[in-house]
Amino acid sequence: MQKTVLSKLSKDELIDFITSAGEKKFRAEQIFSWIWAKNAGNFDEMTDIKKEFRTFLKENCTILDSKIKTRQISKDGTIKYLIEFNDGNCAETVLMRFDNRSNLSMCVSSQIGCKMGCKFCATGKNGFKRNLMPHEIVSQILHAQIDTGLKITNVVFMGQGEPLDNFENVQKALELINKNLQISIRRITISTCGLVPKIIDLSKNNLLPTLAISLHAPRHELRKEIMPIENKYTVKELHDALKEYNNATKDRITIEYILIGNFNDTQECAKELIEYLKDIKCNINLIPYNPVEGDKFKKPEKNNILKFKYLLEAAGKKVTIRLERGADIDAACGQLAGKIKNLS
Repeated sequence: MQKTVLSKLSKDELIDFITSAGEKKFRAEQIFSWIWAKNAGNFDEMTDIKKEFRTFLKENCTILDSKIKTRQISKDGTIKYLIEFNDGNCAETVLMRFDNRSNLSMCVSSQIGCKMGCKFCATGKNGFKRNLMPHEIVSQILHAQIDTGLKITNVVFMGQGEPLDNFENVQKALELINKNLQISIRRITISTCGLVPKIIDLSKNNLLPTLAISLHAPRHELRKEIMPIENKYTVKELHDALKEYNNATKDRITIEYILIGNFNDTQECAKELIEYLKDIKCNINLIPYNPVEGDKFKKPEKNNILKFKYLLEAAGKKVTIRLERGADIDAACGQLAGKIKNLS
């Protein structure tokens, strides 16, 4: 018998299910709270529900239909989980903790694999298998909260896959994260390599998350060398979509720029980037490249990173250099590959 997955159900669906089992509506409210607010990993933890009904739930239901297959902890406190879904496919998700901040950020995957083929990214090398369903996206957060007993405060769609290539499911996941997990939409970020029509669609959404753009080059010829999406939607078209998103949200867009040694880390590129972004309300996040096995690219020199940052700041842009998190467990930017490793 296939068990009912309670985390897949909306609150109304859960009420219908529980009342059809002969229990009162308030039982559904209790179960909903245990799943979404109290990090219950099993039915025995639901101590305010009578034992007989907990037995019914164990026999007929499951909270999640996925599991943590492997778990790695970095020396900096970052935790990378490999989540196995009920069809045997796996995706990676990363919990990032910072010593000097109360925020806990979860980097979630939206697909198993990726179609985009960015040359610097490990995920695309494994090809694309399928989209993740809304409850599978959200389950990554639930697993981390159950495992650590901590409350996630920020969610970034920067894991495996292109979120806007799985637009409808990601939209529904946004609603679940915002409503059920009570995470403000302003604390949710969607990162895209630049699917222009979907950026415009997202700008018309009721829930408007922070938008992050994987730009990585300021001009067409350079960008298409590392990002095949540039052959479909050019940086000029992307610029126009960013303006539209700016107008819709009135908020800053995050520009993600991976600095690759002797490729896009030159002072000329910095000046071109300044010109490209001169009328875009944005923050710029510089990301020193993390080497991926089999790539020809290399890390930028520290001096080049600082010069690049200085030029952008001198032009009035707000710039940060992303802290490298979880590099020792392949959890840093561009390194999520969904590989199953033998862990000691």
